[in-house]
Amino acid sequence: MGRPPSVDALARSLASTGLPHAVLVDVARQAIADGDAGSAEARALAVRRRLLQPVINATGVLLHTNLGRAPLAPVQLPDGRFANVELDLETGERGSRSAHAARLLALACGADAALVVNNGAAAVLLVLAALAGAGPRRNVVVSRGELVEIGGGFRVPDVLEQSGASLLEVGTTNRTRLDDYRRALARVGGVALALKVHQSNYRIEGFTESTPVADLATLGVPVVADLGSGLLDASTPWLPSGPPAWLRGEPAVRQTLEDGAALVTFSGDKLLGGPQAGVIAGSAELVNACARHPLARALRPGGLVLHALQQVALAYLRRDGNAIPFWRMATADAATLQQRAIAVAIYAGTPIECTSVVGGGSLPGVGIPSWGIAVERDVTASLRAHTPPVVARVHEGRTVLDLRTVDAGDDTVVAAALTATR
Repeated sequence: MGRPPSVDALARSLASTGLPHAVLVDVARQAIADGDAGSAEARALAVRRRLLQPVINATGVLLHTNLGRAPLAPVQLPDGRFANVELDLETGERGSRSAHAARLLALACGADAALVVNNGAAAVLLVLAALAGAGPRRNVVVSRGELVEIGGGFRVPDVLEQSGASLLEVGTTNRTRLDDYRRALARVGGVALALKVHQSNYRIEGFTESTPVADLATLGVPVVADLGSGLLDASTPWLPSGPPAWLRGEPAVRQTLEDGAALVTFSGDKLLGGPQAGVIAGSAELVNACARHPLARALRPGGLVLHALQQVALAYLRRDGNAIPFWRMATADAATLQQRAIAVAIYAGTPIECTSVVGGGSLPGVGIPSWGIAVERDVTASLRAHTPPVVARVHEGRTVLDLRTVDAGDDTVVAAALTATR
């Protein structure tokens, strides 16, 4: 057996991969330790493939959690410059992180004020901690039918416990009436708020009943509605053709506040179409109470998120849904998608009708008619190996590439990736 190469020499031989030398040294050391120096290049390429990079989403899932949920338009940041994240340019004094993106979002949804944190779960946690986590009023009344668990093990009862609040369950799994809340409030003192949790990632059908926000607002305690999905306005004034049929029944921030909710929480990277963030919107007094809580500093987002969110908010205020990639994809005309599918299928596969879904825990069971390309075998690994990677799905043994989630400018890339599968 020959003597293995030196770590440094092997690492230098991998320079063409474009990875930093320190990374290549680590790869080389592992390959030599495993007695397989010849695998070093493949290992280095695998490391490079695992780095964050642009991918083309041909799955038909508009908010694909594994792909970062909502796609973002290019964020226009000043090249090499700072940003006034917490500086008041008029006074020169320290400013607020809620003076730009959060203020614009509040205006867009009709709230008195808003606060941005780093994700939707953080928004719920901060509200509960600030309004019910200390003092004599710690009880939070929640319907048993809304004690949900979402992805990553986020459970409403667990978040309540971590916030310091106490859970007061009312009603049953499938039916909770206003009288259930009233009896609970009469029986138990120290109720800080009523929490309404939107069943965004599942449906209960059949013999069901829930209590709307407008009725909960008559209870005499603040109502906090966790909408999750982040639809700003049910009338979708940013879409020239109005609300699409698949949005029917989805609760929206503006209307929920108009119905009497004191606060609404929602995600930034779902139907809002922005970066990962959580938004708390509603009463200025309660939003300020959240902003003053010690957790607010730990949960605050950075300047990049705030800048991206500001651009999204400005697009809503301009009523320019086309500037938000999510809405551009979601409202694409099926006939146009069909023509694109026919053009791409020349290279490989067959144009087919298919169904897109919103994803991201939003609108479960709701499909959006679409068109794509089908290949009569599983070629997903080959598509992922393309540069840039193309991510598709397998249905009944066929690979399906749904063009609703593919930007029209990337059709040539999809065609090239399909050609490589022949």
